[in-house]
Amino acid sequence: MQPTDIRDPRYFHKVVDCQWACPAHTPVPEYIRLIAACRFTDAYMINWESNVFPGILGRTCDRPCEPACRRGRVEKEPVAICRLKRVAADYKDDVRSRLPKKAAKTNGKRVALVGAGPASLTVARDLLPLGYEVVCFDGDPQGGGMMRTQIPKFRLPETVLDEEVNYILDLGLETRFGQRIDSMKALLGQGFDAIFVGSGAPRGRNLEIPGRQEAAANIHIGIDWLSSVSFGHINRIGRRVIVLGGGNTAMDCCRTSRRLGGDDVKVVVRSGFEEMKASPWEKEDAMHEDIPIFNFLVPKEFTHKGGKLTGIVFEKVKAEYDAKGRRNLVPAGEPPVHMECDDVLVAVGQENAFPWIERDIGIEFDKWNMPVVDQATMASTLPHVFFGGDAAFGPKNIIWAVAHGHDAAISIDKLCHGEPVGDRPPPMVNLFSQKMGIHEWSYDNDISNDLRFKVPHRPKEIALKDVRLEVELGFDDKLAFEEAQRCLNCDVQTVFERNLCIECDACADICPVDCITFTHNGTEADLRSRLNAPSKNLTQDLYVSDALKTSRVLVKDEDLCLHCGLCAERCPTGAWDMQKSLIQMVHAGHECRSRSSA
Repeated sequence: MQPTDIRDPRYFHKVVDCQWACPAHTPVPEYIRLIAACRFTDAYMINWESNVFPGILGRTCDRPCEPACRRGRVEKEPVAICRLKRVAADYKDDVRSRLPKKAAKTNGKRVALVGAGPASLTVARDLLPLGYEVVCFDGDPQGGGMMRTQIPKFRLPETVLDEEVNYILDLGLETRFGQRIDSMKALLGQGFDAIFVGSGAPRGRNLEIPGRQEAAANIHIGIDWLSSVSFGHINRIGRRVIVLGGGNTAMDCCRTSRRLGGDDVKVVVRSGFEEMKASPWEKEDAMHEDIPIFNFLVPKEFTHKGGKLTGIVFEKVKAEYDAKGRRNLVPAGEPPVHMECDDVLVAVGQENAFPWIERDIGIEFDKWNMPVVDQATMASTLPHVFFGGDAAFGPKNIIWAVAHGHDAAISIDKLCHGEPVGDRPPPMVNLFSQKMGIHEWSYDNDISNDLRFKVPHRPKEIALKDVRLEVELGFDDKLAFEEAQRCLNCDVQTVFERNLCIECDACADICPVDCITFTHNGTEADLRSRLNAPSKNLTQDLYVSDALKTSRVLVKDEDLCLHCGLCAERCPTGAWDMQKSLIQMVHAGHECRSRSSA
């Protein structure tokens, strides 16, 4: 293998697993250290630069960063990265003086946003300080999109939502709320230099089985029902409720039902419990509120009497797998199951709906009736129309919408300056030594088996009485400090200087996870077979040095390294150093353009 080039910004970016896994690439270890130091406002601003909605995401994010967390190499549970983000939001000072200001003058370019959800708001956040005139259209009376209409207030208080949405509105966003776009062709005729579509996946899937029309009065589409609850149009539901579906929307529906009068609420899912799309913590919260989940039941018929819903008939199924491991649900051969209920909430998925985009204007759609969108630039086949969030690739999470918004803003900025939108700037990476003495570092590198701390919840008997009362209370500053201490500082890298190495092998001897090996070079597959510890994760790189004096090379498996610094402490010549890698993604603006146009 060739020696590792640590000048490539992607190398250490991948090593910071949590930041690499985050779609918006938030510098997770950096803000966690700031929280541990009680610098909550600084931690908030680091989050705000990348994920835009720290208080919102600290309560609602799908947490792609946590499965990647290196704490999982030490024990089962990762660091509570998401809930620490909320701590920064809860304990920060007034940040308005640190936010960008409305541009003093416009740059003459006009951008339209369709939808006021997280993707569109991110585009606005990035472009408004650069002097763009940005106009946002949305059929709802307030901004926030699905964050406002689909996430219950007991998970996301309105005060938190309003605060972070208003940070963006206050940058000078021109809002045309209550104005739905019915024709892309008409919008194109208004002379905008670029259009961004962030309209979400606004249509819930229906379930057309016998009895659907006869019992329609008590069968509700989940996301529409949640929206009606959010805006105060619905404030009660029947005593017996069945929620169909196994995703996060289904969990929100069943928990909301418990607060609106449903004391016998069930969730029924086609798949097995482990295959449910809902996040594990969402399922746990539902079951904690006495909501049972029934699996491997397929709805076959809505039963009714005199025009009133009486229940659902289900077929019991089981999972069978073919030779390629693909799952099929087949009848289990058991009698049908009839469950009585007063209301049904259908949460079996969401669909994109683009009846307002004419098919003769140059925007191509695929066989699933989704726009053809470039995954890097968010560009459609019509050069100045971009898509993001659920409107681009189907339903995902808020953090994905934010990432799409950043990418689209770069594309729009480059387009408006006459540059190719596909020319994407790399992230910026700076390395800083953390050495404070021969064996001392400027960060806490102690490795201990600290179990994850639980986030306090409001007592169930109180929480279930109010649909707007937040259930999770969040970490206080003391618990936040303890949880932050579990972070392994994976952004502090082990940087090796070959010329100082005397090949004493002391670093390999002291490594607690045997991730360091001195051996003769070879192909990657060959090296991985000769390391001191099994190298199972092929997606993470090997760190390979230049040839040493004995012609051996040093090889470190980045997947196993805990960044504890013991190798650097043990090294008698200082061949190892612990250097913090601060990785910052490039956003729209001068830094993303070529020198001539900037």
